[in-house]
Amino acid sequence: MQDTPAGLEPVAGTGATPGLPVIAVVGPTGSGKSDLAVSLALELDGEVINADSMQFYRGMDIGTAKITEAERRGVPHHLLDILDVTEEASVSDFQQHARGLIAAIHARGKRAILAGGSGLYVRAALDVLEFPGTDPVIRSRLETELEIDGPALLRARLEGVDPVSAGRLGDARRIVRALEVFELTGRPFSSFMPSREYFQPAVQIGLEVDRERLRERLARRVHTMADRGLLNEVSRLDAAGLRRGKTAPRALGYAQFLKVLDGESDPAQAVAETIVATRQFARRQLTWFRADPRIGWLDWQDPELLAKAAALCGGAE
Repeated sequence: MQDTPAGLEPVAGTGATPGLPVIAVVGPTGSGKSDLAVSLALELDGEVINADSMQFYRGMDIGTAKITEAERRGVPHHLLDILDVTEEASVSDFQQHARGLIAAIHARGKRAILAGGSGLYVRAALDVLEFPGTDPVIRSRLETELEIDGPALLRARLEGVDPVSAGRLGDARRIVRALEVFELTGRPFSSFMPSREYFQPAVQIGLEVDRERLRERLARRVHTMADRGLLNEVSRLDAAGLRRGKTAPRALGYAQFLKVLDGESDPAQAVAETIVATRQFARRQLTWFRADPRIGWLDWQDPELLAKAAALCGGAE
């Protein structure tokens, strides 16, 4: 994982940066995080670090509502367009690069502003969080067992060594990961979950939404994505190897429109399914962020949103 703009490479090391707090703008998809992050950067002389895992991918622009050059308004943005769709996003790699970027931005006397709704990625950058290693041999064996035996047997095995993770994880890939970690370290995967302890001083701003208005906005946004050519974008990325990736093809909209390419669906059905999936994702995001008492919540449509957010950040230095 590399940041692409010249001259903005992470500095060596990931130690905590004294002084300025890291700013994180969080909340559900469609709530205006990117816009607020840019406005804060202009107000506080900052730079933005992307913490949306699907916006790491080159070419995944329409379906991820990736902020455009014009919308960035001259504010430097980091960790956008850094992976091919065939590559797997890694939280531990993100942690290393995000912390290096935070240190570099602060060393320039500017404010580092995280923006994104991928909750684990935000916490990886902000909190004391240890990532266990990986072992491709163990991973490959477990993935083979998953294909042969199915997830039920692997879940039963996980219940015997890590009942906390077994009760929490629904995704088969994450069950495989939890078993891999236990074999590799002898510790349950759940023991690596972060406590709510900042790695360095931080301020989190959450965007409080009107849920019914958000539902309407998300539906309009998906229709707009379809009108802008999401199907063509998915087709182009499919030719570039989208299905070979482990992370990218599961993105909202992309999974649904791949079925259109396969003749298993039609565009109208893909739009409807994407709207449902996006609304469900927004609910999960709200549940995740609501569980963190350190977040200061502000009304997403408050006309004084920027002033109030800047005040939470301590204002301009």
